[in-house]
Amino acid sequence: MRSSLTDFEKISDSAAFEEHALALFQYQFEHNAVYRSYCDLINCSPSEVKTLLEIPFLPIQFFKSHLVSSDQRTPKIIFESSGTTGQITSKHPVYELALYEKSFELGFKQFYGNPEEYALLALLPSYLERSNASLVYMANRLIQKSKHPKSGFYLNEWEQLHSTLHDLENQKQKTILLGVTFALLEAVEQFSWDLKNTIVMETGGMKGMGKEWVRTALHDQLKKGFGVEQIHAEYGMTELLSQAYSKGEGLFYCPPWMRVFSRAPEDPFEIQGPLKSGGINIIDLANVDSCAFIATEDLGVVYEGGGFEILGRFDQAEVRGCNLMVV
Repeated sequence: MRSSLTDFEKISDSAAFEEHALALFQYQFEHNAVYRSYCDLINCSPSEVKTLLEIPFLPIQFFKSHLVSSDQRTPKIIFESSGTTGQITSKHPVYELALYEKSFELGFKQFYGNPEEYALLALLPSYLERSNASLVYMANRLIQKSKHPKSGFYLNEWEQLHSTLHDLENQKQKTILLGVTFALLEAVEQFSWDLKNTIVMETGGMKGMGKEWVRTALHDQLKKGFGVEQIHAEYGMTELLSQAYSKGEGLFYCPPWMRVFSRAPEDPFEIQGPLKSGGINIIDLANVDSCAFIATEDLGVVYEGGGFEILGRFDQAEVRGCNLMVV
């Protein structure tokens, strides 16, 4: 049964998504002890789950306190979230890196096309300090797929970054500058930019590096500093194997195997309709070997058509490195 569940990229419509999600729920209820215990705790049995919205969402905090796994093998890697000193970090065991690679490569292609069309510059200084950061793994793989000689990682080499982007702009080379928020802000403090062929994509993450920004003010600052019309963004986290992307205005969209819902702030088991702010729940069907059904600590709004916006975080939630912006 597991092998058929790894074909999440074949999902093409809502009916196929629901069928796949229900099958994955049955599988993870049987094989994931943490998820099964949670379902038992809330008195939910598979016999009662007939539709997509009846599937229970596991609170994301369990990734900090337990090994959330639907597999008995030794993980190939355990991705770990960022955190300030003393914080408990989330851990996500991955048993087949090919699943993660398939998810983020196909997701990137859906929104941006073939990586070989771009030079990809990754400005991820805080993440590069950790060997098990899922964002670094993704960026490194896309850099390899890019095959452009100037693609690569940057720490604090501002002169080199400025020179490289200047050369790429002169060549009219399509480029993506993927950066953690505080590093992009520092880049616009270091230099004036006028980027015509470069997509600036922020990944969130101030990680205690300075004041937290309102998203609109942050993007206005970056647009002015880089000389671009829009700031793109990537929405992902350690606990997921898929990403959503925004091409501007903070509105994110998911690949076909990922879906976002809003839960009522006063009732964690009530899924709301569109245009109501609430907690963000995510189904990521690429999470075959952990848990695909996650109730996050983010607040947001889901719109008609599947787009969503992140508004901030629950007050009681620990600040996490992957997304600290507030609107």
